[in-house]
Amino acid sequence: MASRRSALTAIGGQFRPLLDGWGNALATLAILVTACVLLPGVFEWSMLLADWQPDAERCRALLGTGACWGVIVEKYPLILFGRYPFDQHWRPALACGLLLAALWLAGSGRLRVRPALALLSGALLGFLALLHGGGLGLPIVDSQLWGGLPLTLLLATGGMAGALPLGILLALGRRSRLPLLRSCCAFYIELVRGVPMISVLFVAAFLFPLFLPDRAGGSALWRVLPAIVGFAAAYLAEVVRGGLQSVPAGQGDAAAALGLSPWQCLRHVILPQALRAALPALVNTFIGLFKDVSLVTVVSLYELTGALTLALSGDAQWRAFYLEGYLFIGLIYWLGCLALSNFGRRLERRLQYSSGDC
Repeated sequence: MASRRSALTAIGGQFRPLLDGWGNALATLAILVTACVLLPGVFEWSMLLADWQPDAERCRALLGTGACWGVIVEKYPLILFGRYPFDQHWRPALACGLLLAALWLAGSGRLRVRPALALLSGALLGFLALLHGGGLGLPIVDSQLWGGLPLTLLLATGGMAGALPLGILLALGRRSRLPLLRSCCAFYIELVRGVPMISVLFVAAFLFPLFLPDRAGGSALWRVLPAIVGFAAAYLAEVVRGGLQSVPAGQGDAAAALGLSPWQCLRHVILPQALRAALPALVNTFIGLFKDVSLVTVVSLYELTGALTLALSGDAQWRAFYLEGYLFIGLIYWLGCLALSNFGRRLERRLQYSSGDC
């Protein structure tokens, strides 16, 4: 009886804040009423009346009453892999599995920093080798045909990997004692943060090749990726600068008193504390970058949202079922953001334990 009473007390303690005061009680009641009104209809539309068969006639008969998940069954190869040759779809599937496995292992905390970086570098090289081909008897596939999930992972992973070190350098440059370097870094950060990402993508994809010799511009993918890196680095620079400002000045003085050089002080004392303090904001910026990758469809790079448009716009039978397609893509993005959020929380706990041990 005592254990049951303590369990009920613990459960009641979890719900007590929801009813603490008139404001919280009314908000809780409003949320419950809204859920009771909306959730039955959503469940009925998405599950009870839904059609899972790739039959366009049956789906059109259910239009407006039930979901047609058959469009995902019918179009998932084109949605996930874009215009990549159909008979070679095993290559982007294997490349995505390889990269995701490396990201999971590196984020699990089982590897130290250098082995994790080596693993991620090798996985990214293998990812590119599988997609491009040209070795081990694999036919070459031009990067203009890459799309869907592989392109989303490439732009997001490459953007994060390139933006973080560049953002750290920009943050350090903005705090430099050299006026010219400080002014240049501040000008770049404020310039990039003052324009929308779409304009940066348009400049990289269409304007920048005008200033290059013929055939020197290459594929639009390899111009857009540096643009994403440079854009994200400006935001990361301000996040890192905030972390640097949170480190007490006495930390640097103490490190100098121990005989550490300015570089050693920065690497071993200042920067680790700054990145630890800025970690939640860094993860939030990475999540935003992962979602912003969907904007590349405006420059004819068909990542997940662009691949969905390719899959449905040219097929009159399935053109009416964009909602189900966007829900499917939204689920993929939600899972990616959830994985990044969990990685950030796990890394925070790991850093707290390591700092506590010290």
